Amino acid sequence: MADQPLPVSPGTHAELVHVVTDADTAAALGSGDLPVLGTPRLLALAEAATVRALDGLLPDGRTSVGTRVALEHLLAAPVGGTVTVRAEVVYVDGRLVRFSVIAEDAARRLLGQGEVTRVIVDRERFMARVPAADA
Repeated sequence: MADQPLPVSPGTHAELVHVVTDADTAAALGSGDLPVLGTPRLLALAEAATVRALDGLLPDGRTSVGTRVALEHLLAAPVGGTVTVRAEVVYVDGRLVRFSVIAEDAARRLLGQGEVTRVIVDRERFMARVPAADA
């Protein structure tokens, strides 16, 4: 893959829309006790948007793994509220792909923002390096 440039460039983007459920709340996820979108779920949605942006673009046998996240959760979203998360490639260096992510509610208020870095890896080689689970 080193000799093959990635078909990903700044501006590549994707978005996903999610309706907050009880399972998405801080109370359900153990990140607080309020019935609002939990930060761990916001983070998962941000990562899912970055994966979606790369979907169908990587060569066979390749995938991406998250390596770094910086996320600000700025505004609460209630159960039943709609969250739209957009991820856009802002930087590519070899196998490293950095995304800007933003999350907005239905009124286009900024719920969260940040940056997610992913690295493109060979799927089989990556899994071969994962240690076996403790017996």
